[in-house]
Amino acid sequence: MGRASSFARVLDADAPALTSRPGVGRLFVGQRKVRLGDARPSGELRLDALIRYSQDVSNDDTADARLPDDLAWVVRRTTVDVISAAMFGEELEIVTFCSGVGGRWAERRLEVSGSSGARYEVATLWIHLDTTTGRPRTLGRDFLDLYGEAAQGRKVTARLTQGGPAESAARRPWPLRLVDFDVFNHMNNAAYWVAVEERLPTWPASWSSGSRFTIEYRAGVRPGDQVEVAEEVSSDRVDLWWMVGGSQVAASVRVDRLAPQWYAKAR
Repeated sequence: MGRASSFARVLDADAPALTSRPGVGRLFVGQRKVRLGDARPSGELRLDALIRYSQDVSNDDTADARLPDDLAWVVRRTTVDVISAAMFGEELEIVTFCSGVGGRWAERRLEVSGSSGARYEVATLWIHLDTTTGRPRTLGRDFLDLYGEAAQGRKVTARLTQGGPAESAARRPWPLRLVDFDVFNHMNNAAYWVAVEERLPTWPASWSSGSRFTIEYRAGVRPGDQVEVAEEVSSDRVDLWWMVGGSQVAASVRVDRLAPQWYAKAR
C-alpha cells in the first residue's frame, strides 16, 4: 500500500478509533484558555500546550473520582486529530470519558472544542501501574465500576505499531532542558511535542490543521541522556523518533494528513 493511501490505513487499522461521546457513563468537563505562553507566533495553540491541557484535565478527572493511586498511570500512546486549531485567547471546553479498556490499561478520549470554532479529538492509552513494583497492574473493580459504563464494552490493545528509523533518516541533536522533566524525573509527555512544534514549519504545506498525530512512548528519556531526533518526510506523511544513545527508540510520532472527505465531515 503506497503513501497516498496512508491515512485510510491509519483510520482502518493502525491507530485507535476515535470513538464518539457515549450517551451513558461518566463524563468529566474541564476548561482552559489559550494563554500567551501556549500560542505560536501565528496565534495558534501549540501541540505541547494542547497535550499539557489534556493530561491536566485527565489528572483532574482521576483526582475527582477519588480512586486510590490516582497518579499510578503512564501514557503509552496518544493520537491527536487537529480539525481546526485554537487561537490565542480562545476559551476551550475539554470533555473526557473512558472509551475502552484492556486488562491493565484503559483508553481515555478527550473532545476539545473552542468558543471560536476550534476542534481537536484526542485518544490516550494509559497503563495502570503498581506503585510498589512499577509494573502494569490489573484494572480494579473500583475503576471499572466508575469508568466501565462509558467504555460500553470496547476493548483496546496496548500494542505499539511504529518501527524505528531507516539508516537514511536525517538526524539532529536534541538538547535536554531542566524544564522538560517532571516530579518523577522523567521527560514529561508534553515535552516530546516540542520537537514536533520545532519541525512543523519545515514540513510540506500546512500541517497545523487537518492532520493526525500519533505518538508512542517507549523507553522514555531521562536526565543526562544523549538524544537525537531522527526524521523522515514525504509529501503526505512525517515520522519522528527520539533516539537515546544512537540506537534506542525512546518515543516516536507519525503524522498523516486527514483524508479530505473525512476532514470535511468532521468539521
